[in-house]
Order: sequence, then structure tokens, then C-alpha cells
Amino acid sequence: MRSSVGEPGLEPLCVRRAMKPQSEQSLGYHSILIVDDDRAVRESLKFSLVIEGFAVRVYADAEQLLSEQHLPKFDCLIVDQNMPGMNGLDLVSALRARRIDTPAILITSHPNQSLRDRAEAAGIPIVEKPLLTSLLDHVRRTVSQAGT
Repeated sequence: MRSSVGEPGLEPLCVRRAMKPQSEQSLGYHSILIVDDDRAVRESLKFSLVIEGFAVRVYADAEQLLSEQHLPKFDCLIVDQNMPGMNGLDLVSALRARRIDTPAILITSHPNQSLRDRAEAAGIPIVEKPLLTSLLDHVRRTVSQAGT
């Protein structure tokens, strides 16, 4: 499992927020949104994050999330890149167009260099599947910095 994080000090803001040492973290009650078309992935991530103390809402695709009349407040978005309809990066762009700048984490298998470059330019770390341990570390770091 590897993430697309650049050299120290050159990471996008959401990644720098996510890199705070665990000893300085205070998880409290943070809300995570998961968008993934694979039900097994959605439910296993939800289960793992709830056990870790996070409040979690899941969506089957980008359109389902965007169709919410009032999006719930959330501290971190975990989004799959490869979904039917709108992909993960396009979903994050659509949310940012609505002035929703919450940190996001992109999950995918075997990202090519073009995807890595686009995600880096958008300030979105990539966590490759299989992802559980690495993703949990990214989520902990991201939400510990939410709002700063």
C-alpha cells in the first residue's frame, strides 16, 4: 500500500493537515463520507471506521451524494476513483465548485501517472487498494486537522 504523497514540505494542504503525528491527534467525533460503487468496500470501510470512533455515511455513487439537498457536515471524504458515471476526482471538483473544500482521500487500484498528477494538482492523496491500514492512517491524520 502506498500513497501519492510528495516530498516532505511540498505536500498539498490537506495532506500536510493529515501528516500530524498521532500523538498530537484528537479524534473526538469526526464525520466521514464514503463514496464507492462497490457495496462490500463501502460497508467494510464503514465498519472499520465506526470501530475507530468515526461517524460514517455511505453513498453508492457521486450522483447519490450530489443529489442530497443539504449535504451533511463532514470532516473527510473518501472517494473511489473508478465508479460508473462521475469518477472520484470529478466528484471532488463538483463539491469544490459548491465551495465544499473538505479534505478528500482518493482510493483506487493501480493509478497511472496521469491520475497521480491530477490528484496531486488537486491536493488529494491517493491510497491504493488494498487499503485498510493505510487508509485508516490517512483518515486519522486528515480529521485531526479538519478545520485548521
